[in-house]
Amino acid sequence: MPNFGRSGRGPKMVQGLALAVEPMLTLGSPDNTVLDDDWTVVTDDGRPACHWEHTMTVTPGGVWVLTADDGGEQMLKELGVPFGPLAD
Repeated sequence: MPNFGRSGRGPKMVQGLALAVEPMLTLGSPDNTVLDDDWTVVTDDGRPACHWEHTMTVTPGGVWVLTADDGGEQMLKELGVPFGPLAD
């Protein structure tokens, strides 16, 4: 799934879905190349870039960010997104 698109379009997020969100920001062109190690990604124009990831899931209670210390609770609440960790 691409890191861009129009709101309300594309696949729906449904209960049980687990998704890794991996944005990459570049100061130049978005064109990039994966190196021979099949892991390292570099920008084609040599400009700085950064990449990070969060993995989230949709639970019966809402969204839970598996890679955030607080499950994403604070940020999701600020955004008005229902927060719902899995039951213990």
